[in-house]
Amino acid sequence: MEPGTALVQSKSANTSRHGEWYWLRYVYRGLIYLFTIALGIVFMLPFFWAVTSAFKPPWELYVFPPTWFPKQWQPQNFVRIWQLVPFAVWTRNSLIVALLNVVAEVFAAAAVAFGFSRYRFKGRNLLFVMLLSTMMLPVYVTIIPSFLLFNELGWINTLKPLTIPAFFGGGAYNIFLLRQFFMTIPLDFDEAAFVDGATSWTIFTRIILPLSKPALSTVAVFGFLGSWNNFLGPLIYLNTTEKFTLPIGITWFRVVPMEQGEPKDHLLMAASVTVTLPAVILFFAAQRYFVAGIVMSGLKG
Repeated sequence: MEPGTALVQSKSANTSRHGEWYWLRYVYRGLIYLFTIALGIVFMLPFFWAVTSAFKPPWELYVFPPTWFPKQWQPQNFVRIWQLVPFAVWTRNSLIVALLNVVAEVFAAAAVAFGFSRYRFKGRNLLFVMLLSTMMLPVYVTIIPSFLLFNELGWINTLKPLTIPAFFGGGAYNIFLLRQFFMTIPLDFDEAAFVDGATSWTIFTRIILPLSKPALSTVAVFGFLGSWNNFLGPLIYLNTTEKFTLPIGITWFRVVPMEQGEPKDHLLMAASVTVTLPAVILFFAAQRYFVAGIVMSGLKG
């Protein structure tokens, strides 16, 4: 066999093998996508069941075999929950708590993280380690001391215990997340701003914060979801229905007896979907920033 013929056959064999690996890679990737989609559908089934059950009449929740779609649609379930219980008051209280916590956690955590990431002072690392160590402290350990403190301040059965503490630091995890993000922003920006006569406040508000929108959005999403879904705090500090937030209000609605023994499982489904909807909308609206705050650095290449 001539050398030129052998070389051509070798190249042809390499090309064939390359084509096989090329298609195998796409087949493997397609299988991964199919598995992910199937897993996502499985995880979404409970939420889908809750949404469809919110439109069902009470008798249809107990039929067997269960129905995925209502045979008799009842959108008035979402109207009745606003009529039977002070749902509007609970929504207002939850919005106040959630929005105040978002503002407090974002700005307080950003200010503390700015100090840890941009300043060099004695004992900085020790203080940061002590801050991180508070993340290992269970919240149940501080419940009684916190309750006694807020009781002495006269804050029981008010929204103050659920909002004011967020202004003091913003949370160890939020500080850690923002500090790591701030450290990816070069100090050259600070030095150039100092040369131009900028103060620390100017650097913080006009340089660091605008470059940290993904991380700030992540903290805001975490803060809103944590406050919106908080059950333990309202359970301990709130006593009257006029002060309830949505999580504790729905629990109260679940145990309070209805007139003439009327079933209310379908109304609970409607209330649960109503409470979940703002969190779902917020997550999808801020998903781009939320993901970027976890995986991106402070600079875009």
